[in-house]
Amino acid sequence: MTNASVKSERAAEAVAQHLESLILEGSLRPDERLLPERELAERLNVSRSTLRDGLKILEERGLLTSAGGRGSRVAALGSAAITDPLIAMLARHAEAADDYLEFRGIVESAAAGLAAQRATEIELARIRDCLGRIDRAHARADTGEEAEADAELHLLIYEASHNLTLLQIMQALAGVLRSDVIQNRSRLFAVPAIRELLRQQHRAIAEAILARDAEAARQAAGEHIGYLRQASREIREAEARLDLSLRRLNGGGAGTRAAGARSSAPAAGG
Repeated sequence: MTNASVKSERAAEAVAQHLESLILEGSLRPDERLLPERELAERLNVSRSTLRDGLKILEERGLLTSAGGRGSRVAALGSAAITDPLIAMLARHAEAADDYLEFRGIVESAAAGLAAQRATEIELARIRDCLGRIDRAHARADTGEEAEADAELHLLIYEASHNLTLLQIMQALAGVLRSDVIQNRSRLFAVPAIRELLRQQHRAIAEAILARDAEAARQAAGEHIGYLRQASREIREAEARLDLSLRRLNGGGAGTRAAGARSSAPAAGG
């Protein structure tokens, strides 16, 4: 191997190590597309051939994937191992969904407390901006945008905790965070009074972090997830009661009542 090839290999590995560090610390998120090749090479002050070699190293490690001829994107790290089967499991078992929210209550309380202690001024500014995004969506009654800003705020808190293991696990669960199946988001955000309560809860968490009050942040996060657990239980119980009533009404679809009800109805146009 020539000296030139050794230097090229080292430069490519340096590029790979740099980008890997950005992925680990959460600067580059799962599924995020990288800058175009020319721009990224300029940013990293390397040749395009060196950049390509570095990207290839990360593809071989499973950290990057091809974006279909449009460059590279960060792989959906952890999703195959955690997110997809977890979503399917929680969709089938109500008790598992409750356990997931209990887990989030424990983890998120700790993350909020750490964020209050460790967040940088840049991270505090991003949390403040996300609060503004929630307020604007709330004022427009844009429930979809408000729910997305809600999920984004939680991820920003994980980032501000500066615990890389916690961040990577919760990023892998980001799909669950946004799942209607788990948190009944569409139902919760459809009720104005609940939307307002959720907004106040998010503001309490964020303001405690901005004030660097770790205990208040932990308590506010715990109360927020506790409310989500209770609301989700009540929604599931109400739906179960409705399902039971419908089954009794038509004999569970297996009795004669449903058929009888149909046969006794007047003929159309009669």
